[in-house]
Amino acid sequence: MCRHLAYLGPEEPLGRLLVEPPYGLYRQSWAPRRQRYGTVNADGFGVGWYAADDPVPARYRRTGPIWADPSFTDLARVVRTGALLAAVRDATLPGADGEAAAAPFAAGRWLFSHNGAVADWPRSMAPLVPGLPAVDLLSMEARTDSAFVWALVLHRLHAGDEPGQALAHTVRAVAEAAPASRLNLLLTDGETITATAWGDTLWHRTEPGRLTVVASEPYDDDPHWQKVPDRTLLSASRTGVRLAPVEDRAPSPTLDSVRAGESPSPKEPCT
Repeated sequence: MCRHLAYLGPEEPLGRLLVEPPYGLYRQSWAPRRQRYGTVNADGFGVGWYAADDPVPARYRRTGPIWADPSFTDLARVVRTGALLAAVRDATLPGADGEAAAAPFAAGRWLFSHNGAVADWPRSMAPLVPGLPAVDLLSMEARTDSAFVWALVLHRLHAGDEPGQALAHTVRAVAEAAPASRLNLLLTDGETITATAWGDTLWHRTEPGRLTVVASEPYDDDPHWQKVPDRTLLSASRTGVRLAPVEDRAPSPTLDSVRAGESPSPKEPCT
């Protein structure tokens, strides 16, 4: 599995959001408290953040564990942001595709992460391939299920879907083709956060009008953290959070039906 987090709020050093909290993403790389699958997230990490007046985020990704990278802790001490997405990775196939396989994935203003695994990858996803343009497949950053799920989401965004539509329809299509998949997805453009809870834990904490944090698990014991029910779509901004069900009915496992907008082991880490 993996752990990930997205933040919108006042500018803070990266370290204050990821390293300093007692149970922050940094600690979750070796001692997560609520991770259901896997135990250590040491197969890479990444953080993407937005600078003021620049809609295109910067990224810092590495193949090894976050605790083994002294450059990151130095960078996290001084870089400030009001919006970020970060993840630590427990790979299904350790070492596959190096840092290119580490979230967040990016395109234009978007950052994306997948906490979970597509069951029977890659065979189960064959029915979805014909609906993807060749350029989307050839542009995949890595040969992993998470990169493929990102290609599906990005295709829908480029087709004009709202973020919630893009995530919900992608989850339903993938779950129809591979029912045992775990599909906690996280997407931000620096102004909004959209996420799904589908097979693993997801939490949010909001101070309306000031900040919103969405994470695989709370990074501290603040009582304002709220658990997101399974099979839920979360849409958030700095002003608040909305929850809605990811509908149970699913489309046939082809991307054409997704595009049309139809409603459609002991250790299984994320990729």
